Amino acid sequence: MLARLRPSILITCIGLVAACSAWAQTTTMEGDVTDPSGQPLKGAMVKLERTDIKGHYQVKSDKKGHWLYTGLPLGTFDITCEVDGKMADRITGVKSKFGDTTTVNFDLRKAQQAQAAAQQANSSGQVTDDQARGMSKEQKAQYEAQLKERAEQMKKNSALNDAFTAGDNSLKQAKAEPDKTKQAPLYQTAVDNLNKAGQLDASQQAVWNDLGEAYSGLAATQTGDEKTKSYDQAIDAYKKSLAIKPDDAAVYNQLGNIYGAERKMPEATENLQKAAQLNPQMASKAYFNMGANLVNSGSADKASEYFKKATDADPNYAEAWYQLGSTSMMKGSVDPKTGQQTYPPDTAPALKKYLELQPSGAHAQEASAMLQALGEQVQTKITNPAVKKKGK
Repeated sequence: MLARLRPSILITCIGLVAACSAWAQTTTMEGDVTDPSGQPLKGAMVKLERTDIKGHYQVKSDKKGHWLYTGLPLGTFDITCEVDGKMADRITGVKSKFGDTTTVNFDLRKAQQAQAAAQQANSSGQVTDDQARGMSKEQKAQYEAQLKERAEQMKKNSALNDAFTAGDNSLKQAKAEPDKTKQAPLYQTAVDNLNKAGQLDASQQAVWNDLGEAYSGLAATQTGDEKTKSYDQAIDAYKKSLAIKPDDAAVYNQLGNIYGAERKMPEATENLQKAAQLNPQMASKAYFNMGANLVNSGSADKASEYFKKATDADPNYAEAWYQLGSTSMMKGSVDPKTGQQTYPPDTAPALKKYLELQPSGAHAQEASAMLQALGEQVQTKITNPAVKKKGK
């Protein structure tokens, strides 16, 4: 009888050895969480992230501030303590132990002190005594160099933001100021601050765009050589902007307008055409600006070509229709034999289209007068849009 039982006992022992072996692969981690006043902290979330093999575990501290997690695999963990959903402390590279409990405590007072020391080091560029503990001389020197570079960058960014904001605010004030004599000092303040911002960081396109606009606005308040100098500086600023973003249609449009103001027609046309090519939505405005530049430079006979392109790009561009009609009107000729005046075929249709789009527009009276001179019947009611209709 005894001999028959031995195989069963052997099997049972083998099974027990296997079970013990499997159980021995798990371990336990625990610890305490204390708040900044040194008191036990209930409800802190302790998260354990295994780094050698993917694994995530979490547990909350009890009313005594104690946390415990059993059945963890052997491995390496990064352990985070969160309070109200925010990280309060973190300990990395914790290895669980075979057969022993691994203790990881979170003292949030020390964690806050360490964070304060890090902030102090970042702002001063100097390593604190607590941070220096455990560092070699070379490690300390390397860390201090990193801190110094970071502090300089933070200081630079702060100064950059201050200069840009001051310049941008002055630019907005100048554009909103109706008195030209008051505009000039505001534009100059904008120029000074934006130049400072450009010196601090030449890679910011917004700085150069604002600076170009500030110089252009300043030029509009000046005369003679000062005006020319400001326009040239505006051009230089916009070119720096294009060096950062070469496909910015709005900047090409601004350049075209400045060249037009300087009566540099080839350069104006080149830049406005570039704006139209890069952004079809800007085409109507760019072509209109080309026509306006030609009118202002005394070449109104050539301007109608561009006003026609503007209306082709945007059929609802009322101002372009009016300018097309008025510049076409200038091309009228007299037949030497009959004495009869003739005008380009676009003339009357353009003026009628303007009145259709803006029957009470700023040029409604002029458009009506020109149509009557052409012998056209004008059926439109010109009113003052500022006066509200009564009885309705």
